[in-house]
Amino acid sequence: MDNLILSFNVVAPLCFVMALGYFLKYLKMFDENTVNVMNNVAFKSFLPCLLFYNIYTTDLGDVINPKLMIFACFSIISLFFVLILIIPIFEKDNSKRGVMIQGIFRSNFVLFGIPVATSLAGEGNIGVTALLIGIVVPTFNVLSVICLEIFRGGKVNIKKVAHGIITNPLIIGSFLGLSMITIGIKLPTFIEATIKDVSKIATPLSLILLGASFSFSNVKKYLKETIIAVVGKLVLVPLVFLAISYAFGFRDISLLSLMIMFAAPTAVSSFQMAKQMDGDGDLAGQIVVFTSAFSIVTVFGWIFLLKQFALI
Repeated sequence: MDNLILSFNVVAPLCFVMALGYFLKYLKMFDENTVNVMNNVAFKSFLPCLLFYNIYTTDLGDVINPKLMIFACFSIISLFFVLILIIPIFEKDNSKRGVMIQGIFRSNFVLFGIPVATSLAGEGNIGVTALLIGIVVPTFNVLSVICLEIFRGGKVNIKKVAHGIITNPLIIGSFLGLSMITIGIKLPTFIEATIKDVSKIATPLSLILLGASFSFSNVKKYLKETIIAVVGKLVLVPLVFLAISYAFGFRDISLLSLMIMFAAPTAVSSFQMAKQMDGDGDLAGQIVVFTSAFSIVTVFGWIFLLKQFALI
């Protein structure tokens, strides 16, 4: 019963904050343009500050885990190639194929990783998760570009991909945090306090904006594709890769970080990327909405299961 209550207490706040965002949009306090602008602000300022602060305030010796980082990247790449082979069997439209593949392998690790890890491990103990985000995000970005270009029939622009990684605010925030603790630079107290305060805005604002972006207008049109993506993203992928993670000996905060990486809903940015690269943007939006909505149930289930077996 204790684990059931704990799992509920971890997931319920995410649900209610997203519901608040949807309700505010229903009351017309948000419009689509406002949500897009604020998403851009959160992505380029608040979330990088959050990653920077979590890495900067971490004991580097306790969080550097080459085995975990290599395993995470190899798992994502392996999943990507499996999906490249499987999804075309179920879907014949190229504009949907790339979107479905991206929707299944690319998770909203940043947005769900920090709050879930903080709730379970406590503030100051999530450096492993924050550092893993800095490794996983560029992997997601590179594979997403490759995937969408393949099914668009275009040629992957390596320079453009590299530029996108180097200029990604989340990567910059992670790199700066890692660099400062490696070199041993200590920020003045007033600057550190400012960054800490700004970082506190990131998670609730991003979840509110995620809720405000929910739209259920194309449910029937994309029912088959959405079901495949939701079941694949939230059930099959975590089931397979958590079993593999367990077999490789990952436990505690490492296994928790991997669970969030595999079980978190599809990244919000996948919608914008699909639209920019001639993918089916409406389908991408549906996948984000429904994986986010159903993840409240599935993430609860995965947390409860891992807690029940004392793995995290």
